[in-house]
Amino acid sequence: MTVDDAEALDAADPLGFASARFRLPDGVIYLDGNSLGALPAMTPAALADVVNRQWGGDLIASWNDHSWIDWPIHVAARLAPIVGARPGELVIADSTSVSLFKLLAAAVQARSGRRTIVVQQRDFPTDLYVARGLASMLDLEVRAVGPDEILEAINEDVAAVLISHVDYRSGVVHDMAAVNAAAHASGSLAIWDLSHSAGAIEIDLIAAGTRLAVGCGYKYLNGGPGAPAFMFVDRDLQDELRSPLQGWMGHADPFAFVDDYRPAPGIARFLTGTPSILALAALDAGLATFEGIAMTALAAKSRQLSQLFIDAVEAGCGNEVRLASPRDPARRGSHVVFSHFEGYAVMQALIARGVIGDFRAPDLMRFGFAPLYNSFSDVFRAAEILAEVLSTGEWDEPRFKARSKVT
Repeated sequence: MTVDDAEALDAADPLGFASARFRLPDGVIYLDGNSLGALPAMTPAALADVVNRQWGGDLIASWNDHSWIDWPIHVAARLAPIVGARPGELVIADSTSVSLFKLLAAAVQARSGRRTIVVQQRDFPTDLYVARGLASMLDLEVRAVGPDEILEAINEDVAAVLISHVDYRSGVVHDMAAVNAAAHASGSLAIWDLSHSAGAIEIDLIAAGTRLAVGCGYKYLNGGPGAPAFMFVDRDLQDELRSPLQGWMGHADPFAFVDDYRPAPGIARFLTGTPSILALAALDAGLATFEGIAMTALAAKSRQLSQLFIDAVEAGCGNEVRLASPRDPARRGSHVVFSHFEGYAVMQALIARGVIGDFRAPDLMRFGFAPLYNSFSDVFRAAEILAEVLSTGEWDEPRFKARSKVT
């Protein structure tokens, strides 16, 4: 692979037009969309409209006149083709952690008498924390197993299985259909965390037999820092489940202001409090960047980008780094992980050079590829810069070893 080869791939890229939908700083190669998506070009104007014209001009009438009250479900409708859901199966609300708690609690309560929640060892910490916190409240057991032990751990005592679709550390993609089939056969419910897959690889929740899922809005979905999360509940399961957080927005008639709670029909029962309209407006703009994009094409480019990066890094860096992601593109999400004994310092040196990725303890450097705005040329150049940082030893400067709060 040469620079000319990378530029030829860019010239032939069917998604090349999509990068114009984003605003990125000059001189920066941004490979951290798996942590925070880039700013969509339309977001500032969309937020300004909501602030100035709707909130500023129409004040509280905007709940009706601009349908703010329905945005949690209307905005979620944009997400349906991205994750392979049907209308009325998605809602935008809360953070990922709160959404996880809601669905996990609803699942275990719907499987009364079963005492076990299965999780994957070293899954994303918030998933494990939520599961263990809920288990302590309800006197349940959390069984943490290795990734190759999940299927055999699902039995008749398991109420719920909680697992990330793409592992945040390695980028491994778990077999959604196989886990769903095992859960269904045992009578348990599988809950998927799509935070590191939605908007980056192809997902078909319905075809895979998925019944419950959550995901965040600020990574590949480009909804902005702290964007609200989404919940997916299979339409045939919705009326069976009860949200553990019974707030007024999940009531069947919230403006009746009655004392007794009656859950809304369908997915709306998983709403709790008043939605954040500014956050929903930003997420809506982020989801709009996927308009006209076939997820099959997006997934294909994701695999191409990650494979180009792996090949270029291993050709240029030799034994200086070790691949910590699957070699098989079909088993890999849209981020690639390399380990280095001073991974934090190396990443800081890269950032100083304008290549932005991130670091996960103890020694993992993560590089995320967002097919909507990352180019093949940028990915190739990022690998070259990594090779330069390692060969010169510039990462060994003391300034690159000072730890910040966010890594």
